Amino acid sequence: MNKENLPKKIAVFPLSNFIIFPKTTVPLNIFEPRYIDMINDSMKSDKFVGMIQPKASKDNNNNFNPQLHEIGCMGKITSFKETEDSRFLIELKGIIRFKITKEIQSTKKYRECEVNFADYFEDLENKKENIKFSDLELIFKDLKSLFEKRGFIINWRGLEKQSLDETINALAMASPFTIEEKQVLLEAKNLNMRKTKIAEILTTYSFDQFNNTTIQ
Repeated sequence: MNKENLPKKIAVFPLSNFIIFPKTTVPLNIFEPRYIDMINDSMKSDKFVGMIQPKASKDNNNNFNPQLHEIGCMGKITSFKETEDSRFLIELKGIIRFKITKEIQSTKKYRECEVNFADYFEDLENKKENIKFSDLELIFKDLKSLFEKRGFIINWRGLEKQSLDETINALAMASPFTIEEKQVLLEAKNLNMRKTKIAEILTTYSFDQFNNTTIQ
């Protein structure tokens, strides 16, 4: 995919505590009527969908149209299956991150936004990041411990067979981090920065586990 083929507007799918990164693929189970409409429309056109997180704010009490973060990731539907009970099972492959410039008012049930990709053209490149697996061993050890404490099961052997960026992004997507922490990882400019941010976030978790009493 090249810059010239990128759309000016996309349908956005606000999903809390969920992120997708470029070059990673995630399964989605679509059952809400408005998102069934969105996937139907997307399948008839370019198959693009923008995944975005709603903001986790106290005043965000509009569950139907919550405030959105500015940065999300556009994915392309690579697999589509309709179930007997009229749900859609799709696979979405992350293509490039985007910044929302304006939400479009329309009669559609789902939300659409004008978007800008200019800050993230590097997502379309296939260059290899200069990070060795050994650089990540300590992070993985801490992350593994956090996953296990939270009851998450990860196929670590399977992850080691993937490329490094796929591994880091898959762990960031699946991690038991908060919405805001995941958003920080999504907005990290490149893989090296994402690795650093994961390490920074993990230090707060280890700190909390050992210092769970606060002196007022």
